Amino acid sequence: MGYLVGVEPGVHLYVEDVNPRGTRTIVFLHGWPLSHKQFEYQFAVLPALGFRCIGIDWRGFGQSDKPYDGYRYDRLADDLRVVVGTLGLTRFTLAGHSTGGGIALRYMARHDGYGVDRLVLISAAAPTGFTPETAERLLAEAGADRPKMMRGVTEQFFFQFVSEPFADWFFHLGLQAASWSTAAVIGMLRDETLDADLNRVAVPTLIAHGVHDRVIPFAQAEAVHRRIASSRLVPFPYSGHGPFWEERESFNSQLVRFIDT
Repeated sequence: MGYLVGVEPGVHLYVEDVNPRGTRTIVFLHGWPLSHKQFEYQFAVLPALGFRCIGIDWRGFGQSDKPYDGYRYDRLADDLRVVVGTLGLTRFTLAGHSTGGGIALRYMARHDGYGVDRLVLISAAAPTGFTPETAERLLAEAGADRPKMMRGVTEQFFFQFVSEPFADWFFHLGLQAASWSTAAVIGMLRDETLDADLNRVAVPTLIAHGVHDRVIPFAQAEAVHRRIASSRLVPFPYSGHGPFWEERESFNSQLVRFIDT
């Protein structure tokens, strides 16, 4: 079931809500520049195990509205807070991938983790995102040839082999985003840090990270683990930036085990 939730006048976010009668709720936040559809291999499995799976497209991405502004961690965390309140969510697991992990951390700090029972950081862009050099390169590529930039993102994303049809599908997920939101989030990842936010996490936290991640190095996951006292780090030895796909069976099992413990 999909629907739109208004987060401010004229701005609506797309929400995919699978198995609303599930007894345990997971809210998924996608990475840049993708959408909730990146979690297809969780949404196809977890509802049958009794989970309610909610995927939210950030403003500017996927099927959500694409305003020109609002692409800072504070605003994106505020958007999430509105969705949580509108849906009346309590005692849910918040799972964020890459930049979505950064949004999840800002939500924990800015909104005192409202409603969150457990936190899952998947290849999270924390405490920092892109280096200035990487950001400037991506901004130049996005401004000149955004499809070519997205091809490069796809090629760098995975450690394991991906088929050409899968790569095309993944590529088109990124092109659903607006050009301005794509560029604005690159700037956010360059300019904003989540260092202070790490100190505000007070719920059990699972850190899932590919050992071969070329986007957010595994060393950053180790640093986050040291900063969050209630965390557990699970390395994925055969994954790059996408353990939710590259080792999806293991990832899903770890996620279920973490929530059920």
